[in-house]
Amino acid sequence: LPRMKLIQLLFRGQGNLEMLFRTPYCQKQFPHVCLATSASLYSKKKKVNSYEQADQEKYRNLVNSVISYKTSAQNPETIFEEDNLLYGPPGNHRPHDKAETKTPKNWVPLINPNKRTHPDSDSNVLIKVALQKNKLPSVTRVLQQTISPQQAFYLERWKQRMIQELGKDGFAEYTKNLFLQGELFHAALESIFLSEEKATNEEREDVSGYLSSVQHVLEDISEVKALESAVQHESLQYLGLVDCVAKYRGQLCVIDWKTSEKTKSSLKSTFDNPLQVAAYIGAINHDANYNFQVHCGLIVIAYKNGSPAHPHFMGPDLCSHYWNKWLLRLEEYMDKN
Repeated sequence: LPRMKLIQLLFRGQGNLEMLFRTPYCQKQFPHVCLATSASLYSKKKKVNSYEQADQEKYRNLVNSVISYKTSAQNPETIFEEDNLLYGPPGNHRPHDKAETKTPKNWVPLINPNKRTHPDSDSNVLIKVALQKNKLPSVTRVLQQTISPQQAFYLERWKQRMIQELGKDGFAEYTKNLFLQGELFHAALESIFLSEEKATNEEREDVSGYLSSVQHVLEDISEVKALESAVQHESLQYLGLVDCVAKYRGQLCVIDWKTSEKTKSSLKSTFDNPLQVAAYIGAINHDANYNFQVHCGLIVIAYKNGSPAHPHFMGPDLCSHYWNKWLLRLEEYMDKN
């Protein structure tokens, strides 16, 4: 056989190799090799070929990832994916998060049993409570200061890579523009819900991609009850600013609008956003400014390129799950402070 053909057959595994040396041509040309190889194969008949065990697709993707690396393409989500490709999912290499089994010391129900609701009264009145500055911690602050070490590591690494590429001033300008786009997007949504033209054409143009992205979601939203409204949990003593409270496909929800440069097609990919929504739901249900209670949540991920947004609906059971996780984070924050 030609040498290259022999090498190819060698790399296809022991089964093909054994078949090769059983052929009459091989036995004539390589009698000693044939006997030695056959004996070796017979003695290791039950052993699985390590080459066959290797995930060739995995390593091919890894090589492609490495040789096509660009700093500008890195963000916290892609860094998670890169590390998963190298080391596998974090869950396979570390014990289960203790927070999953812990119970909050000061447990408060998500739904307020003492609150009387009037769902039909003042249904056309839009609630917009101004945010008062006080010493109470905000939901955002609590989540930022109790972030897991793993997430903190990835975020810091992403930040350093961006600074290396853009410089400190460039990175500051980049983050400033992200916040500005988020504010313009929320302002444009508010003007749509209020049927007003507060947003100028120039401002609408800056976020036109985001607005196109959420168009199919807006069609399922009705009976808006609150916009950019402050909420405060009276017993747990924290506050926040809710984007929107409205019905989504007939279910009253706390709606959180998010912008993203990367596709987030699963609730898990939104990181701490479900905890934020659960915290807002609990606050509304324990805030006297609101004459209703909310059982569900909705996180809408909008994309700048106009691709269809991903709406992640959180039913009552899922909200209760993340409510318990929020209570643990809140306790952790209180212990630290």
